[in-house]
Amino acid sequence: MDNIELKKLFPTLEEGLVEEMLKHGTIKEFKAGETLLRVGQTIRSTMIILNGLVKLYREDDEGKEFFIYHLDAGQACSLSMVCAAKHETSEVLAKALTDATVLSIPLTFMDEWMSKYKSWYQFVITSYRNRFEELLKTIDAIAFSSMDERLEFYLKSQVKKMGNNLKITHQEIANDLNSSREVISRLLKKMEAKNWLTIHRNSIEWIKKN
Repeated sequence: MDNIELKKLFPTLEEGLVEEMLKHGTIKEFKAGETLLRVGQTIRSTMIILNGLVKLYREDDEGKEFFIYHLDAGQACSLSMVCAAKHETSEVLAKALTDATVLSIPLTFMDEWMSKYKSWYQFVITSYRNRFEELLKTIDAIAFSSMDERLEFYLKSQVKKMGNNLKITHQEIANDLNSSREVISRLLKKMEAKNWLTIHRNSIEWIKKN
């Protein structure tokens, strides 16, 4: 990736900052399904997504997953920023849902750029706010919604990120919503009967307009 491509992805960043990001950052490629971040991993840099879609989630002692939020191109992992700044280990997992390209920025430069570049400061603050708002939406869906409402909210969120044809299994949805495959399959069939979606083998086509 060159300066022009990075500038298109982050149009608000200053030219000098873009040059430093390419100079000091490390570009890493991940295949769909690969883990980018593990629980207990010491974080010394932050992740900025250049291409692809990444899922952040937690996992309990029994291996059950709890979906947190997605990251796509042009977004940064705020949790990695916080952990890197405080020299802490990760308490979440990150997995590539599609092939993904990530720019890894070492902590040293993250701190330096906060005072050197106003656009970096604004980018970091905006990232914190956006990820926090996404997390609040997830918490609200769990605390105040029934499972069918949570499923609808989840599917609409997926459609915004991946398009109307979702390459996802009932079990993967159940994992993200901390439910069972049987419950999710039953609710999906109810939605299909209402003409909200069409169920295919290992994929779901979203039809509902609003």
